[in-house]
Amino acid sequence: MIRSKVPYVFLGLAALISLAAVIFWSPRLVRSANQFLTEKDTTAESATSKPRADGLQTKATEEVGKPLNKPSIIPNSKDPAALVAQFAKALQSGDIDGLSSLISKNSIDVATLTRLKELCTSHLQLRPIDPIREVGELEMNNHSRWALALDGRQPENDQIVLDLRRMNGKWMIENITLPNAQGAGTPMPFSLDSLGTADAFLQALLKQDCKSALRFTDPTAISDAKLAALCILFEEGNYRLRKSKPLRAIFQRADAAGYLAYVQSSDATEDAQFSMTLHHPENSSNWIISEINLDQLLADYTQRIAGGDSYFTPLVRNPAGGDTLAIYFEFDQDQMNPRTRRQLEIVARILLSDPGKKITLSGHTDAMGTRDYNNSLSGRRASVVRDFLTTFGVNQGQIVTVAKGDSQPRRPNVMENGKDNPEGRRANRRTEIYLDF
Repeated sequence: MIRSKVPYVFLGLAALISLAAVIFWSPRLVRSANQFLTEKDTTAESATSKPRADGLQTKATEEVGKPLNKPSIIPNSKDPAALVAQFAKALQSGDIDGLSSLISKNSIDVATLTRLKELCTSHLQLRPIDPIREVGELEMNNHSRWALALDGRQPENDQIVLDLRRMNGKWMIENITLPNAQGAGTPMPFSLDSLGTADAFLQALLKQDCKSALRFTDPTAISDAKLAALCILFEEGNYRLRKSKPLRAIFQRADAAGYLAYVQSSDATEDAQFSMTLHHPENSSNWIISEINLDQLLADYTQRIAGGDSYFTPLVRNPAGGDTLAIYFEFDQDQMNPRTRRQLEIVARILLSDPGKKITLSGHTDAMGTRDYNNSLSGRRASVVRDFLTTFGVNQGQIVTVAKGDSQPRRPNVMENGKDNPEGRRANRRTEIYLDF
């Protein structure tokens, strides 16, 4: 049987064509591969030899093709507190690579990064007690601010501020505000926004620094009496800012913002709070506090400190308008107790901050006793307050005293059935301090 040779002819032709194609395309394939390898080597060399603009990441080895150094810290992006703690640790240890791995690309400018590198290499230390604190939230559960307190610096220039934002379930450092290189006394840039202003105000109150707190308020809207009352509440109630989310934004607009401030006393099981409204005046870079609502804080104070007596409060409304401070006396007494003296020290500091301020002290009594006796007793109560203030350096010319006797009770001296009302009389034994002039 004779087999056909035709298939073998076609197979031979196919082999010749394939061989020709290989010979034709081989140089081109070699050139393409070489070009790819050259570009890869060039890219690797550029990546390893060209420093980052921020100057924070250590250069990789100079040998072309070897990988960059691995980050010394893997960010804990699910917990903002842990992320801030990592940043603090890297900063104190001078771990520049660690800081680099924690900071989001393009999140801060070159000048800030350069300054951060200077601080990182200056062997700075954080304060040994409570060096990290949460400032508050600009957006609930998505945008928060933290502060690192530096050791050995002045109060106005003593912290690094980190703004964190959560995106796709992960937290990142969005912005860093550093202490000014000019030194103490230069305002921190972050204090020029609404959250920074609210925080700076509260920090001054916690230190009983009324003079500094006044700088952040609108004097035409926030009375000295309300400011003094807030200082008194903080001291008497032993209030401190809540550690977690002490400030939370209620609303944010271009020219106005509102915050809730959460505080706790040493024996508190629940938080107390008060609200602040801030405004941003035209042609000004600063925010100012234009309203403070103390209703909820006063309610908590009277429940804890005054035994539930809502009339026994340091802040009362004056019949002529405005806010008035009130201090209280025991029955038939014109001497002050230690608590009253502490309250008056706060008032004295406010008066000393502006020698042009004047106050009116009006003494009051309950209805027990004759009218003449009560007038005399109320006058002595006003005078003892005046004398105490002058011992702190307040000019006696700033103080006006008035004896009201039992003519202006704040609470009924007797009940509707005609029986004595001891709680009401306790609220009436007072000296009111009217500071709105």
